[in-house]
Amino acid sequence: MAIGAFGALAGNSDTALFHAVSLVFSGGWSWACFAFLVGCFRQSKAESALLAFLGLAIGVAVYYALKALSPVKPIGVDGTVAPSGGDSWSQIFFWGTLAFLFGAPLGLFGNLARIPGVAGLPFRLLVPLIAYFETTVRLDVEVASAGPGAGSTWSAIRVLAVLAAMVLVGHTVWGWRTRHDGPGVGSGSG
Repeated sequence: MAIGAFGALAGNSDTALFHAVSLVFSGGWSWACFAFLVGCFRQSKAESALLAFLGLAIGVAVYYALKALSPVKPIGVDGTVAPSGGDSWSQIFFWGTLAFLFGAPLGLFGNLARIPGVAGLPFRLLVPLIAYFETTVRLDVEVASAGPGAGSTWSAIRVLAVLAAMVLVGHTVWGWRTRHDGPGVGSGSG
């Protein structure tokens, strides 16, 4: 519920901070990250998939319900009221369907990311890859219409995604080296 509420309510403010929060919590990568993290924290693969889908579906319903109830409509870059994008029920149905199609696999991938070492690395790199790809596309397509600060927010997300991927790869390599070097290597004992 929180991800839907943050995304919907932050977009109603005209401050730069809330606009950035709205861009983060309205982006697909943050929702993918949520579903992925649900899977990371569950023991069962089936439970990971089911709870990730349910969490996204609830978030979608909250997001569009709050958007529909909000007396304040977002203001576009040119100062006009931005279009609402259709009625809430059709948006809930559309994004709820996508929550099912993508939420369950992302929850499962989050569960599989718990596999230690190199075998789990591709799953752990999934969210930084999604964040980088989505924000790159948004920078190319939507930056002019997304309001002030969108370019810098999406650029910062891209940088953080690259840094996260580097940390994940470094951590995996470090773990692999310490397991394969064995005790005593490099410690001066022979």
